[in-house]
Amino acid sequence: MACFPMLVELKDMPCLVVGGGQVALHKVKVLLDFGAQVTVVAPDILPELFGMEGVICRTKMLEEGDIKGQRLVVAATGDSECNRILSQACRREKIPLNVVDSPKDCSFFFPAYLKEGEVVCAFSSSGQSPVVTQYLKEQMRPVMTAQLGEVSRCLGELRKTVQQRPQTRRAAKRIYQEILRLSIELDRVPAEEEIGRILERCAENL
Repeated sequence: MACFPMLVELKDMPCLVVGGGQVALHKVKVLLDFGAQVTVVAPDILPELFGMEGVICRTKMLEEGDIKGQRLVVAATGDSECNRILSQACRREKIPLNVVDSPKDCSFFFPAYLKEGEVVCAFSSSGQSPVVTQYLKEQMRPVMTAQLGEVSRCLGELRKTVQQRPQTRRAAKRIYQEILRLSIELDRVPAEEEIGRILERCAENL
């Protein structure tokens, strides 16, 4: 069954990665991209992980108490017995767990994603086919430009102004659509005066 696509706030949230190899490094980078505070636990940890901002490395064997208080846990060990213990412990503590290359032990999956500012486009096959999700990601890459992230930020900042004016509040959707259309047409974020003209035109056409 397909998994429900829920976006989760991870900024400053504690996340645990069990394992210290290349796969663990990749997962750590993804979590850092969303502002998480990451702890890495493994007997052997890649030198690259030490000193990374937002990462605490603990060179030791995993203990069950290591999962306490974590927002989510990632198992990147390649050790099936360790993964089994982690899966049981996380289920008891109701902590989301991703076990690399073992969908049956996962309670959440890492999607393939594109991120520009606050705009995130994610693709998942519920752990079945990374090839499919990577294909979809590459197909979407030309659309997910830095400009789109900037337009989203601009529209977010504009919302308060629109909501405070009754004449524009009723035309809010049209205003946002017009600004997005103009941005795509100009290949840039519209200037303040251009946005002002859109606000006036949409309010007049109610």
